[in-house]
Amino acid sequence: MIKVMGLALYGDKAASTRYRLFQYKSLLEENGIELEVFSLLSNEYLVKKFNGERISLIDILVSVFNRIKILLKQKKYDCAIVHCEIFPLLPGKIESLILNIPFIYDFDDAFYLKYQSKRFQFTSPFLANKFLPVIKRASFVTAGNNTLLNYANSINENVFLLPTVVDTVRYKVLKKTVTNALTVGWIGSPSTAPYLKGISKSLSILAESQDIRFVVIGGKAPFIKNVDVIELPWNEDTEVNEINNFDIGVMPLPDNPWERGKCGFKLIQYMACGLPVIASPVGVNSEIVEHGVNGFLAETQEEWETALSTLIADSDLRQQMGKAGREKVEREYSLQVTGPKLVALLKSIS
Repeated sequence: MIKVMGLALYGDKAASTRYRLFQYKSLLEENGIELEVFSLLSNEYLVKKFNGERISLIDILVSVFNRIKILLKQKKYDCAIVHCEIFPLLPGKIESLILNIPFIYDFDDAFYLKYQSKRFQFTSPFLANKFLPVIKRASFVTAGNNTLLNYANSINENVFLLPTVVDTVRYKVLKKTVTNALTVGWIGSPSTAPYLKGISKSLSILAESQDIRFVVIGGKAPFIKNVDVIELPWNEDTEVNEINNFDIGVMPLPDNPWERGKCGFKLIQYMACGLPVIASPVGVNSEIVEHGVNGFLAETQEEWETALSTLIADSDLRQQMGKAGREKVEREYSLQVTGPKLVALLKSIS
C-alpha cells in the first residue's frame, strides 16, 4: 500500500479540500493508495472566519504546532500532496525545503496572487512570489484549470490539468419538488456571495412580469426587489437535493485576475444535476459552458436578462440543456474520469 500525506490549509468543510482531496480517498484506496489528509486549520476555524467571530491566537499556534508534529513524521509516507500551502505567511524558499519526500503541488485558485493583494501589502516584498520555489521543486503540479496550468508551466515542466470534479454516482438528477415559482439558484460560500450583486438588477426586472424565486445556498443573499429570495445554510448531506430543486443554476463573476483563476465548480455541480446554466464568460467558465448547448454565457445586464428570460419561458430548452450539461460532466468533470489520472501520478512518484 502506497502511503500519501495530504496537506491542506482547511478541513473538509472547505469545498476545495473536500473535492480535491477527501473525495479521492476511497478511489485511491481501491487502487492500493492510502491518502491521509491533515488540515492546518480546523472546520471550527473556518466557521468562525465566515461568521466574523474572533479567532484565538492560541488556537492558531496549536494548529501550527500540530502541523510541525505531522511534518516530523513525513518519512512514514511515500509521497505527499500539498494543497495550496503548508504554512501561510512562510516565505516560499523555506516552505519549498520542508518536505523531504516527493510531492505534488495542487491548486485550484490563483493563490500566486494572494500575497500581492492590498491585504498583504506589508509582507508583499517577502511573499509576493512565495509559490514559485514550491511549484519549481514539486515532482508534479496539478492545476484546476488552464489559467493556472499556464502559470505553473512557466515554472515546472511536469504540470497536469486536474479539474475540480464531482462524483457522478453521488451527484445525480433527481425529481424536483414542484413549486409555482421558477427557481433560479446559486451555491457557494460567504466569500463569493458578493458576486450575486452583479445579477440582482436583472432578476428584479424579470420578476416584474415573472414569478421568480432565488435560492442562495451557503452565502449571504442580497435583497432583490420583486424577488422571493431564500437563503439556505450549506449542508453536505442535502446539497445535491437542494441543487436538484433549482430550475436554472447561475454563476456571475467579475473579470479580474483572481476570478480568472477560479475553476467554475458550481457550474459542474449544477450540470451534474441536469440543470441549464448561465455564467459570466470569465476564465474556465467559457470552457465549461458551451453557449447555446448546455447553457448561456452572459456578460452585460441585458445578456443576463435575455438568457434568464429565454430559459424561464422554455421548459423543453431547460431540459435539453440540462441533459447536455450532465453528459459533459460525465465525460470531462467526474471523479470517475480524473481519479485514474491522480492514481497514475501518485504511483509514478512513490
